[in-house]
Amino acid sequence: MRSLLIGTGVGLILGATAVGLSAIAAPQEATPPQTDPRTVTYQQLELFAEILARARQEYVTEIDEPEAMEAAINGMLTSLDPHSGYLNADDFKSMQVQTSGEYGGLGIEVTMEDGFVKVISPMDDTPASRAGIQPGDLITAIDGLPIIGQTLNEAVKQMRGEKGTQIEISVLRKGEDPFDVTLTREVIEQKSVTWQLDDEDIGYIRIATFNERTTPLLEAAVNEISEKTGGRPRGIIVDLRNNGGGLLDQAVSVSDMFLSGGEVVSTQGRRATDMQSYMAHNGEVFKGVPLIVLINGGSASASEIVAGALQDRRRATIVGTTSFGKGSVQTVIPLGADRGALRLTTARYYTPSGHSIQALGIEPDVSISPARLTEEELAKIRRFSEADLPHALANEEGAERHALTMPDEQPPEGYEGEDFQLERAKQMLKDGTITASTGLKRAG
Repeated sequence: MRSLLIGTGVGLILGATAVGLSAIAAPQEATPPQTDPRTVTYQQLELFAEILARARQEYVTEIDEPEAMEAAINGMLTSLDPHSGYLNADDFKSMQVQTSGEYGGLGIEVTMEDGFVKVISPMDDTPASRAGIQPGDLITAIDGLPIIGQTLNEAVKQMRGEKGTQIEISVLRKGEDPFDVTLTREVIEQKSVTWQLDDEDIGYIRIATFNERTTPLLEAAVNEISEKTGGRPRGIIVDLRNNGGGLLDQAVSVSDMFLSGGEVVSTQGRRATDMQSYMAHNGEVFKGVPLIVLINGGSASASEIVAGALQDRRRATIVGTTSFGKGSVQTVIPLGADRGALRLTTARYYTPSGHSIQALGIEPDVSISPARLTEEELAKIRRFSEADLPHALANEEGAERHALTMPDEQPPEGYEGEDFQLERAKQMLKDGTITASTGLKRAG
């Protein structure tokens, strides 16, 4: 430290002349030369080239240079955050097929963690959901071959394949012994919206993902419910549980249907000028009808945009458990000439109140557990969220995800029903606990 250096200097020249003391005791600190960041980058590129040349010449077997370069690019991007990455030409085509809503595979939304594939959510009525795959499951091997050492894109490519072919995945689940599951691949026709109307005119709309077909399918569901109820259902439940997200424009258009004017969501990029607000049009479906949105830890990204917008605008009551907490937006940038595409996190998004849910999630207005828990069981739960992912962006407001607490409600002892959260949502609409104008009625 500077004070120690000055003190040592004075001690060393004790007894010298006054001029000598002054000259040595108070040296002018030299300003270190500023290094041009571009120079550092070029030096690192030279280092990379040297390492590649060494590996080419001296590695024990011949290396696949294009594959090594692709891995290096992907490593750089995934070190930024868990949602950025490089898509080679084949991966880019697969992504385009997935967002169009039909492809062959198992039907799971996944990410990478500690070298394993981690399930964010299984899609409805797919091989994965029917086999009981759960959010937070770690896939450690595919057909007996360990996943460690592969990229997420490579693992996903292995899980996709021809309809009717079988695949065995090894699963690691918290609190259980590792187990294998054999699945049969299917053409995943992501019917992103389904609906039901019960005998008391409560409409149930399930949105499983946000792809290019979500808004048209939702419009069709709304029209059917409206026709059967004369435009006045007793209440509407929108189920976003285990919906891992999808396209931003679909999240905006879905929110728009239930709002009349005003902001849905805003995004902020790196520069102050990179700000955009997405607004709802005037007019909304089922105006004046009570609305409940169901969420859980598998509700991510686009699902959180919808839940956050309807919660902040006081149009819906949010019921369930805290959502995943992905508050960032990725842009897919085609690189042309069969070079694939860059998937890059380019913005954070904010709910209409101006808050970021990054690494936090959407907190429900009424927390309802799907299963009965004791305090001891709650303490043993290992939560899986955006904040747990390697290199996840921090919440820029400095906020942290709330610790798990006992829910407001949970199933009674001996409960044998299929879906307690949905049952309670319906009951709250039937008994008037939820109103359209103020959401949840609170005592006092």
